[in-house]
Amino acid sequence: MQSQDAAAQSPAPSSPAGPAVDVEQAEAALVEHYARLVRLAYLVLPGRMGRTRRVLTAHALVQRALPRGRADAPLIPAQSAGRDGDPGYTLVRLQVVRSALEAGLPLRRRGLPKRSQLPPLLPQVWGLQVFPRPGGADELALDQRLAALSGPARAAHALRGLERLPDTDVRRVLAGAGVEDPDAALTEADSVPDPYRLLESPEFDPCSLQARPTDLLRRRRHLKAWLVGAAALAVCGALLSLPGDGWGADGPAAPPYARNPAAQAALDPERLTRTPASAWETSARTDFSVWPARGALTGDRALLRRALAVWARPGEGVTASATPGTPTGGPAGPPRLLYAGTVDGARVVILYDGWRLARYAEPEQGARGAALDLARVDGAGRAGASAVVLSRADGNVRFLVAPWVREAARRDLRDPGEGATALPLEDGVTGPLVSGQGREPCTAWHALELTDSTGTRLFSDLGELVPARLTTGRPGKVKDVSGEKGLSAWEPYACSLAVMRSAGVRTVNAWAYAEQPLPGGDGEAEWLCMRGETWRGTGARVLAQFLSPGARYGAVAARAEDAPACGERQPDVLAGVLWKSAGGSWYLLAAGSDGVESVKATGGIEGKSEERLLSVRAEKGARADLTGTLEDGGSVGGLR
Repeated sequence: MQSQDAAAQSPAPSSPAGPAVDVEQAEAALVEHYARLVRLAYLVLPGRMGRTRRVLTAHALVQRALPRGRADAPLIPAQSAGRDGDPGYTLVRLQVVRSALEAGLPLRRRGLPKRSQLPPLLPQVWGLQVFPRPGGADELALDQRLAALSGPARAAHALRGLERLPDTDVRRVLAGAGVEDPDAALTEADSVPDPYRLLESPEFDPCSLQARPTDLLRRRRHLKAWLVGAAALAVCGALLSLPGDGWGADGPAAPPYARNPAAQAALDPERLTRTPASAWETSARTDFSVWPARGALTGDRALLRRALAVWARPGEGVTASATPGTPTGGPAGPPRLLYAGTVDGARVVILYDGWRLARYAEPEQGARGAALDLARVDGAGRAGASAVVLSRADGNVRFLVAPWVREAARRDLRDPGEGATALPLEDGVTGPLVSGQGREPCTAWHALELTDSTGTRLFSDLGELVPARLTTGRPGKVKDVSGEKGLSAWEPYACSLAVMRSAGVRTVNAWAYAEQPLPGGDGEAEWLCMRGETWRGTGARVLAQFLSPGARYGAVAARAEDAPACGERQPDVLAGVLWKSAGGSWYLLAAGSDGVESVKATGGIEGKSEERLLSVRAEKGARADLTGTLEDGGSVGGLR
């Protein structure tokens, strides 16, 4: 690729706004940054295209982005922000954004469509459907949010997060691409919360693809029809060959692409494992492997076949999701049937293959809108195998509970004095639990309370297939939430559970590790550490929270991901916060757990304490680095 100095010495014409770029320089930039440009085009294109066409269109737009001869238009000043200031890359990127925005425009009744609005002539993939590798629940949620935005807003979001452009340069790129109101696009893009870390996910990488065959039988029929010159008859024959409900034997599954005895056995409903109803009472194990098959449709062979086929190879019409760290392939052998029945207007099947749960749902009426959810549950014991989400409808959640559960109830963590409200149980299915989560302001957080012969446990629905178990206490000595003290400990911090959503969280523990007198006699504050452990063992989320006297909610002082702090392997934790007293003075307050002997602050604030509590006068907005000394001579850093 030509350097900027070499480009400046070429005989290309120039203009006051910036140098022009010849086709060789643009081609070098396109080849070097091809994958990033295709990802950018894929993010800007509308989701209604379908994944296969969206992938091919993204590649086509980038391959057609080269200028014809020398670039006619001068570069915009934002070129300095692109790929180390390469003007060739800036020009190609501008053309990619412009054509991707044009491709998302609706076709007009009058006039010819733009080339980018038509299906791409090249590249083409015959006989295959190609689409990016699926990500997790976060990526799926982001893709849905982006699909709801306008084209300019998607472009603004991608330029901010993928290209790291400041808003000033984003406005210039959008204006250069023909957007009439770049400010409105930036404002609309602000509605997507904390999304930039996901833009590098394989979910949005059109250069790393999975391939599945198209409908082979239908393709063969169409080919024969073309040979005899009867295309109309072929279309009618294809329509007449479909079953009455619009689905074949495998439902919305993709066509089979591998046939071997093991794969066929795993998809045979007759070979599903079914546990006797009383097996859990005498079994040495109490997990999902001893759940009996429940529900009114356990004998519906056609439904079970569709559920197995979609698990093995979900088609384009299936909305699929998986908790982080959960493989999405089909079962290696015949799985165990846990439930098959009708819930809230949908036919639902719950399957278990020894380390994953699969939930298949299809509408009771009609043949569109199937869904598949997968979740890891390996190592689940009696508590971890207590409940599975059956249905979410109109803000209500229904659960299928373990056969050893005797009672189910709803409890509001934000109002521990209210008491529990009983939920009816019918064949293991609970009545609807009104979630109320995610609403602002957070005035309620409803948890599921389950009681069996060993005690009572609380679980919180975090938007996944398996609810997370809630506990309290020092790491290594945690216990289930029960009694007035345990419930009151969760009251100010319940709304912080929203941070744990869609992360594959297995348990969440809340530990009040310190109490600190406030300067000036303003009362006493509480420090609490909240840690969410995941089913996959990595990616734990940790929050250090500060509760000042009289506050209704805890304030998040620090957070970390995949950190050992506040866990069983490293229970010690240290965190700090800037606090303003009633008299208007600012202080750095820090507190360590009971294993911390002294605390030191350096950087923007200097201070030291020979105990685990630190209080130092500070300026508003100042920052400090915290270090704590442990009883055994080791050290612990401040949680960030």
